[in-house]
Amino acid sequence: YYQPEAYIPQRDVYIEKDASINEEIDRLRLAATSALVSRRDVIIVASVSSIYGLGSPDDYRNMVVHFQVGKSIDRDEMLLKLVDVQYERNDVAFERSRFRVRGDSIEIWPSYEEFAYRIELWGDEIETIAITNPVTGEEIQRLDEVFIYPAKHFVTPEERIDRAIGVIRQELREQLAKFESEGKLLEAQRLNARTRFDLEMLQQVGHCPGIENYSRPLSGKPPGATPDTLYDFFPDDFLLIVDESHVTVPQVRAMYAGDQSRKKTLVEHGFRLPSALDNRPLTFEEWEAKTNQVIFVSATPGPYELEKTGGEVVEQVIRPTGLLDPEIEVVPA
Repeated sequence: YYQPEAYIPQRDVYIEKDASINEEIDRLRLAATSALVSRRDVIIVASVSSIYGLGSPDDYRNMVVHFQVGKSIDRDEMLLKLVDVQYERNDVAFERSRFRVRGDSIEIWPSYEEFAYRIELWGDEIETIAITNPVTGEEIQRLDEVFIYPAKHFVTPEERIDRAIGVIRQELREQLAKFESEGKLLEAQRLNARTRFDLEMLQQVGHCPGIENYSRPLSGKPPGATPDTLYDFFPDDFLLIVDESHVTVPQVRAMYAGDQSRKKTLVEHGFRLPSALDNRPLTFEEWEAKTNQVIFVSATPGPYELEKTGGEVVEQVIRPTGLLDPEIEVVPA
């Protein structure tokens, strides 16, 4: 379940973003991106929401943490690396996206795995790395090295966060001046309080609720630039299969306009900075540009699919396995 942030000015009702996250689906989403950056034999099933921003694949790759048996590493530096990629230390409640420390033993439960890793140190040297059962602690398999992928899709290097904070502060000053010149004091007060809270969170922990709304200053992209999506995690020669394309293609077309309408209302009433408009889905033209090899699957293809294929349609009529013909009875009229 996902309820996006919205404001209804006619009734002065603000609807806060709300989500009920299915743990298994969330794990699979993170497993999908970690697989895409580490191998080629990957098949991903996604909804139309795949055209929404997902964070930079370059930052995601660059922030992977690598541990190898025999390598020297400072224990505190190791823990800081895990915090930088959005893992949380909790020595009592061990769950996905968390790590715990017991003496010279560090246990990490990746956000995308069903098992955990245990890393044993001897002084400043990694002595052993093992896959473990996160519930029982039982060792399953020894490894020579391990790569820990970020716990969230939106991860940003510390130096870029510092730059982004300066950009956000400047944009806040400009928007506050605009509101005050228009006599919109309530909107100015609202925007100032919300943004300053987010800036404080970014400065202290490198993350804040709704961080995706600051994706443009965090990425350093210019206004209106194409956002990074799931498609950017794929290699250039990937194959896209659009199922029920007569329904899916119109959905892709409509996503951008609906999202912009909702966000413009939030910006106009001081709930978000104007740069939040760039936290958006792809336009239809951008989606087309990101796809190269496409198969449209539909029993009733629409005008777009027929135009793209020049009317050349491959018909495939397959009876479902195990389906029997009904028994026919002929009776007198």
